[in-house]
Amino acid sequence: MKEDLISIIVPLYNESENINYLINELNNSFKDISGYQIELVFVDDGSVDDTIEKLKKIEFKNYSIQIIKLSKNCGSHAAFRAGLTKAKGNIITILAADLQDPPSLTIQLYEVLSKGYDIVWAQRRKTTLGFIEKFFSEFYSFLMRKLVLPNFPKKGFGLVMFNDKVKEELNKNIEGNSSILLQILGFGFKQSYIEYDKRERKIGKSKWTVSKKFKLLIDSFVGFSFAPIRFVSIIGVFFFLIGIFWSFYIIMRKLFYDDLAQGWPMLTSILLLGFGITNISLGILAEYLWRTLDTSRHRPVFIIDEVIESNKNL
Repeated sequence: MKEDLISIIVPLYNESENINYLINELNNSFKDISGYQIELVFVDDGSVDDTIEKLKKIEFKNYSIQIIKLSKNCGSHAAFRAGLTKAKGNIITILAADLQDPPSLTIQLYEVLSKGYDIVWAQRRKTTLGFIEKFFSEFYSFLMRKLVLPNFPKKGFGLVMFNDKVKEELNKNIEGNSSILLQILGFGFKQSYIEYDKRERKIGKSKWTVSKKFKLLIDSFVGFSFAPIRFVSIIGVFFFLIGIFWSFYIIMRKLFYDDLAQGWPMLTSILLLGFGITNISLGILAEYLWRTLDTSRHRPVFIIDEVIESNKNL
């Protein structure tokens, strides 16, 4: 019986100071594997430091490797998709370079996947987030379950492992301005979960900036739900009804009491409120239109500049 080949995709962006620690951890984690083989697919997401130069010089043990260099920074989800197109394994997983998600999770995920599942998620049991970050993370998860995907994990997920059936679907449907994890979650294949404790990052700074989090928030809702447009419609109906009620009130007050003072403050408030709602609505609609235009151009989500392979340590 042919052994499974697990391809672990590791997106990298300016991780020069973290590379040695990352490789040592990987070498130690896959020292005594049996029953399957490991392929590491490192995807350099347009780093401007010497990440890829260091990677080329390092000695790898116990697994084969591929180093994929993208032509520019495209984001971690696009880097994952790029690695997926080149991964040779029939089992795929992802690993963050900061190692907040321990490599040992790969073994636990594989054990569950081997029981007949197509997708296995690693849900966070405990995180190192502060109070504010934790609040917004849980609020995001709540909105996702209510408006996008009912099966979205309450505490979010860190890692995912899936088989070649899922891999084939992802490679057939490479989406830009999207979340690959939500795309996998929405496939509907047989899924299971494990739990783990997220660790603190030991070296370097996180590249997961506020602007990237905000973009993911927009992509999550615009790419996978019609809820924002429905929200605009509900607001429109709500203020239309308020407008009718207010107009009726003004007319009746004028006819029976004629005591309403005429002035610019009320008019200004109504105009500001009305234009504010209109602009928010137009902004939401513009997000959908832009993504439609972007998709229609068929521009590549990523461009692979170079691929370096090595099987000498397998």
